[in-house]
Amino acid sequence: MTKDATPRRRDASASRDRLLDAARELFADRGYDRTTARDIGERAGVDPAMIARYFGGKAQLFIATLHAQDGPHPADLLDPDRLASLLERIGRHGPGPVFQAAVRPYGDPDAQDAARVELERRVVAPLRQRLENDGDPRPELRAELLIAAFIGVVLARSTGTFAHLAGASNDELLPLLQELLAPPS
Repeated sequence: MTKDATPRRRDASASRDRLLDAARELFADRGYDRTTARDIGERAGVDPAMIARYFGGKAQLFIATLHAQDGPHPADLLDPDRLASLLERIGRHGPGPVFQAAVRPYGDPDAQDAARVELERRVVAPLRQRLENDGDPRPELRAELLIAAFIGVVLARSTGTFAHLAGASNDELLPLLQELLAPPS
């Protein structure tokens, strides 16, 4: 074997990261059910069989993408700066798998449960805690209602269902959302 014919060394960490990045993009674009392991492998430039090796399967890869998206601060829909940041991120990348799971069930119960747990951990629990600290008499129900309203606005905006909502800038939308989500006086 000549020097040029030496097999290229595989970098497992780089392959794993490429699979994770490709899966994150595809799950956000197409959703869990319409994304195949083959699609992920193709986008990553990695043999799709490596998904099972590195993650255990597509559902576990999905769960890994949810954990990898974890930001430094939980989303607080009542904080104007965090709401603006969340609105901007969703505007750039669309509603992610966690928000999508709230309105469109996944065919895989493990993926659905993982998205539900992440939605609870990242968004519902911090908001519920804030509402509880503010003395809201029904923080659990109010937190879920506020998040459902926000997700509905985001999804309707992203689909273009309502022309004025879809065409509104974040600067126009933010004060209206803050008013909608604000606790009663």
